[in-house]
Amino acid sequence: MAAKNILRRAMLYVPGSSQKFLDKSRTLSVDCVAYDLEDSVTPGRKVEARGLVRKELDKENPEGIKERAVRINSVGSGLALADLEELVKSPNLTTLVVPKVESGSDMTFISDVLAHSRSKEITTPISVIALIESAKSLSNLNEICKSAPHLLSGLVFAAEDFALDMSITRTSSLTEFLYARQMIATHARAYNLPSIIDLVTTAFKTEADLELLKEESEQGKRMGYNGKQCIHPSQVATVQKIFSPSPQEVEWAVRITIAQRRAEELGKGAWALDGKMIDAPVEGKARAIVKKAELIGFDVKSLQEKFKDEQPQ
Repeated sequence: MAAKNILRRAMLYVPGSSQKFLDKSRTLSVDCVAYDLEDSVTPGRKVEARGLVRKELDKENPEGIKERAVRINSVGSGLALADLEELVKSPNLTTLVVPKVESGSDMTFISDVLAHSRSKEITTPISVIALIESAKSLSNLNEICKSAPHLLSGLVFAAEDFALDMSITRTSSLTEFLYARQMIATHARAYNLPSIIDLVTTAFKTEADLELLKEESEQGKRMGYNGKQCIHPSQVATVQKIFSPSPQEVEWAVRITIAQRRAEELGKGAWALDGKMIDAPVEGKARAIVKKAELIGFDVKSLQEKFKDEQPQ
């Protein structure tokens, strides 16, 4: 099965045809860098970009990057096979971002190519993040999620292509995307996928753009998304902060998990903390926050020591 303990608060696209941007990406601190072979690469530079990204993958992983992914060209483009045959040669390939996934057959294609093209000597597991970009993709979400559970690790909402496919205009409220965003988030949760990655904020140059980024990130988080696509390094810090639990939330969650153990010893199914009732759903949320805090790098052990005598009320 695809790994579940994955942190992808920000997924930053880096053009695969630009050595300059590939080099710069090595200096960043970001959960996931996605080297791009698709939209940011012109048709005449696809082969060149493929080679540059393969060389980048073969280098040692930069200290500030938790995961390096590659967005290949779509299965329907006819370029995915050549992308995969080159990329699988790298023992450092762990994650594929697959655009325009429209049916289960797209996922099956990726699975079959990986099974037949990758050397048996390379045992590094590979995860797939699928981009949902069209009405057909949305209507086939069940099929997509079921088709390759050993690979699928997340769903991404590609709003711009979805708007094009639906002939709709993006507005600041994003209400025209409400159904699609909720469908994607719901299916990702239903199939226990670790990553639910929201739409891109396309503007990034001004203070107003930063406020828009914050607003869209907070909205996505409220809808159940746990990450967001980024198209510029300046967006990463804001996105990763918003999709992280606050220190206060982590402290609350640690107290809950400790007191829950005491409650279980006392046979209490529901109890209170700070005057608020705590039951199974609340305790489950607390455990999820603690797990995420550990992945981010919070000093959870110190908090557990600080509140080791917490009692249910």
